[in-house]
Amino acid sequence: MIPEFEDLEPKEADLMYTLPIYVAILIAGADGKIDKSEMNKAINLANLKTKKARKELIEYYKVVNTDYEDKLKMALANLPNDHKEREKILIEKLQEVNDIWPKIDKSFAIKLYASLKDVAKKIAEASGGVFGYMSVGYEESKLIDLKMINDPAK
Repeated sequence: MIPEFEDLEPKEADLMYTLPIYVAILIAGADGKIDKSEMNKAINLANLKTKKARKELIEYYKVVNTDYEDKLKMALANLPNDHKEREKILIEKLQEVNDIWPKIDKSFAIKLYASLKDVAKKIAEASGGVFGYMSVGYEESKLIDLKMINDPAK
């Protein structure tokens, strides 16, 4: 466990480590289908962030990246196939972080929040938008800002 999560309950720490997976599935499935390019982008991002994330997040992403592809597939298998039901559950899960932000270092929380938004944007761009003309599709654009998560800087 990373030092920033030592004071969290195990369930809270698990949620914090699962956030990038929930964000990936939420954005990838926003249009009703999760395509291979979006899943590959999520897997590649998790790996990349172990080396290229903000310095304070490297250890976090090393934990997240452990068996990431398996965790992603397992999370997806445990969620409803109906994209509206899946979206509702994921939004509720992501909202739970709002109660955890005050329990962790504010600077770390701000950086993690920015990183999650970056993950959302890059996954949304992975499928190329409408007819390849827009980089982000309409459905993804409604969720990409992760408005269900409060900005820990405020």
